[in-house]
Amino acid sequence: MNDMKGKQVYRVNGFSCAGCAGTFEKNVKRIPTVQDAEVNFPASKITVYGSASIKELERAGSFENLKVRSEDDEEDFNVKSKPFLLKYWNVLLALVFFLFGLSNQFQFGEEHVLSYGFFLLSMIAGGYSLFITGIKNLVCLQFDMKTLMTVAVIGAAIIGEWTEGAIVVILFAISEQLERFSMDRARQSIRTLMNIAPKKARIRRNDEEVTLPVKEIEIGDILIIKPGEKLAMDGEVVHGHSSINQSAITGESIPVEKHKGDSVFAGTLNTEGYLEVEVTKRVKDTTLSKIIHLVEEAQAERAPTQSFIDRFAKYYTPAIMVVAALVAITPPLIVGASWEVWVYQGLAVLVVGCPCALVISTPVAIVTAIGNAAKQGVLIKGGAYLEEIGRLKAVAFDKTGTLTKGEPSLTYFYNLSDKSDVNILQSVTAIESYSQHPLAGAIIRNAEQEQLSYHNVRVDNFQSITGKGVRASVDGEALWIGNKQLFEEQLHMTFSEHVRSILKDLQSTGNTVMIVGNHDEIKAIIGVADKARTQSEHVLKKLKAIGIKQTIMLTGDDKTTAKAIAEKLGIDQIKAELMPDEKLTAVKELRQQHGSVAMVGDGVNDAPALAASSVGIAMGTAGTDTALETADVALMGDDLEKLPYTVSLSRRALTIIKQNIALSLGLKAIALLLVIPGWLTLWIAILSDMGATLLVTLNSLRLLRKKNN
Repeated sequence: MNDMKGKQVYRVNGFSCAGCAGTFEKNVKRIPTVQDAEVNFPASKITVYGSASIKELERAGSFENLKVRSEDDEEDFNVKSKPFLLKYWNVLLALVFFLFGLSNQFQFGEEHVLSYGFFLLSMIAGGYSLFITGIKNLVCLQFDMKTLMTVAVIGAAIIGEWTEGAIVVILFAISEQLERFSMDRARQSIRTLMNIAPKKARIRRNDEEVTLPVKEIEIGDILIIKPGEKLAMDGEVVHGHSSINQSAITGESIPVEKHKGDSVFAGTLNTEGYLEVEVTKRVKDTTLSKIIHLVEEAQAERAPTQSFIDRFAKYYTPAIMVVAALVAITPPLIVGASWEVWVYQGLAVLVVGCPCALVISTPVAIVTAIGNAAKQGVLIKGGAYLEEIGRLKAVAFDKTGTLTKGEPSLTYFYNLSDKSDVNILQSVTAIESYSQHPLAGAIIRNAEQEQLSYHNVRVDNFQSITGKGVRASVDGEALWIGNKQLFEEQLHMTFSEHVRSILKDLQSTGNTVMIVGNHDEIKAIIGVADKARTQSEHVLKKLKAIGIKQTIMLTGDDKTTAKAIAEKLGIDQIKAELMPDEKLTAVKELRQQHGSVAMVGDGVNDAPALAASSVGIAMGTAGTDTALETADVALMGDDLEKLPYTVSLSRRALTIIKQNIALSLGLKAIALLLVIPGWLTLWIAILSDMGATLLVTLNSLRLLRKKNN
């Protein structure tokens, strides 16, 4: 399908149910110039492969008066809410006619022609679209919920049950509105994201300041952002300094300092200073646009439970029609029971059999959960991954940059010379400023934090000794900085017991050791380590508290360093000194042991292991296209705290899906049992269906209340 030419995406207004979306898709596929089409019901979109005009698409959706717009049409993002009377006029009019019919029935009797007339008008007002679709489906032998309802209502009218037929139509119309409301409420997260970024922005172009729609802004334009304004585009700060509230993109609650050269994102809020930002991406390529696209695609992807229910409903509906027919004809034929009574019971079975609540039981929960997660800075790529996260037994973590900060820092300094700490550190920093090694960065960052002046220290004859360290002359004195091997092999030095004890202590606590000295003596010993994130230990405890049985650390570091970090954080298992392919093997082994395993990494370096896991979770991915596209789940902020929230949300969603299925099937089972004593009525049947739909909807919307705390 991806090879097909002419891919076009449109937004669709007016879907009332998933079945209608399916009918629209079939109708669009029948257009001669269309090769294929896919409807995304949760996002109210259709992707057309081939060519079709908007008029042709709206004609294909005329059965439900669907309105179609281009995906880029801004008007669709701000659909105005209709007044209550216009929105529900058919239900209200049906209710008015029904009340007139009841009043006339009490006054002139049940058989009066006006009573029938008002009930008929009530059915037509409340169910005209239902009947049109139902009759079309019946002719085409397509058995969905509208087909069942149409047969039931027409049957009720034939056997003279006008009152109950009208009640059924009104209650079904209300039930449809409930389903529409539930999906609209679940889609609200997407609408919220769409409206985060301004549709216009002030830019400087050719030394002039102009306000333009975001579609007309080009890469290289300079955005002018004043305090309190939102950014309309992604870009890089070229002038100014401010704090940016990035919660809309990353979920971070604390504003982030931005200086010249820092990246900023569309939809974020400038809280303090004046900024000038060079645009680096077009509006359709911004991080926010990618998030919206990914969430819409994720909501459309069917979870395993949803796929099963869709297949089940496909066979369930015709099966219900067979059961209803048997209920209607078996008692009269076998025991000579009343045809009128049992045909009525058969019609009631048809109504009970409507799978409305069952069909929406899973998608409304999935859509709501994924939308809520997106607002909290977590992108879940689909219902399948949402369900998989809820079943996790074990979580594997990459160490560097995931459990740790990802950059080494100075942790210990032992001065063994007669010079001051400042003097030694100035000399060491001056030498390391010539080096490109990551450990040199730790020394320089420490000097800047401590405000040590080292730029005036004269360094001569700098030399890097690969794999061992560096040497240079400082103020005429030769100094070596490096590992144990450098001093043993190059300087043939023997360490004292005191020095050996310090080295052993530092290595056992996960530090990389840097020795400073000359030909004659050791002047200082420095410990450098990649420190654990402050929240890592708390996150691991929360994961255990919510039911994760095993936590594993996968790292390329040596076993001593890995063991020290693992003991500090409370990791259950470590696998150290791993190459990328060995991480992949380790994840496969963990899946065999635990069944469902998540891998948490940076989304790029750990790509093989992420792909091999049940769920690949990339963190710190704001603005990182590769990670957004490759991970199953993306934690947008560099915040490990979102992981327990994601697992907890997924488990809540799984529980709610199970509750929804039990509610929808349970209420139907109870209603069907009423057939045995002959107590089932049409209005009880539709009320059970509507009640199940309402309960399923309200139960699913509880997921909106789940917060990251």
